[in-house]
Amino acid sequence: MIPALAGRTALVTGGGSGLGLAMARHLAQAGCKVVAVGRDTGKLAAAEAELAGLGLKLSTASCDVSDPDAVTALRAELADEDVSILVNNAGVGGPVAPITDISPDEWDAVFGANVRSIYLMCRAFLPAMYARGDGDVVNVASVTGKRPLVRRTPYAASKMAVLGLTRTLAFEAGPQGVRVNSLSPGPVRGERMARNFRLEAAATGASVEDAEHTFVSRAALERLVEEDEVGAGLVAMLQIPGMCGADIDLSAGMIAP
Repeated sequence: MIPALAGRTALVTGGGSGLGLAMARHLAQAGCKVVAVGRDTGKLAAAEAELAGLGLKLSTASCDVSDPDAVTALRAELADEDVSILVNNAGVGGPVAPITDISPDEWDAVFGANVRSIYLMCRAFLPAMYARGDGDVVNVASVTGKRPLVRRTPYAASKMAVLGLTRTLAFEAGPQGVRVNSLSPGPVRGERMARNFRLEAAATGASVEDAEHTFVSRAALERLVEEDEVGAGLVAMLQIPGMCGADIDLSAGMIAP
């Protein structure tokens, strides 16, 4: 329990599994009332059960956060909740391919999940924070938004957009008492990175192990980041009231091309 966070309501998109679930768990442990949002009701139910097994309460809501009507319905569903922490974590990795082999639909799907969703969620939940004069928005970006990543153009471009959105929105929301920051993980151990290593191996003819080694060797610590490290980083950020418009790099030192 962390006094500065206890009793606050946190909404975590993409909160049914992986990194989102880890952040939801850390927020719940800090004393927040957490609502995990996602498209997969099975994953949401499993997440709720997992946290219940730890003695933690997790509420869930099904929503495609890239869909304007769905987000409007979500806001109505949560009308009685004073959401004061919005964690925009939902996103997809997208294709691993040269840009000439990426279809417009694949490109749009990445930007819909990674950028449009943040716009829609902020549009829906910021007005209540403005009315209260307090709140936090944390957008999950990526170290890939700050360094090249070959054959991942839609993902890299979308995460660069998240950083620009965050910095600009900080100046809109700051005068209203709302802090807007981004958290940029590097390679986080989990199914998404395992998928990316498999795709990279298939695209280059390397082994999955070599694809992973090549990727993590770019980091100062030469390792993947753990989901719990990102959850702890989020909680730490929320305890710094003067932080606004910042991007926190949590990448094991993966900052160079």
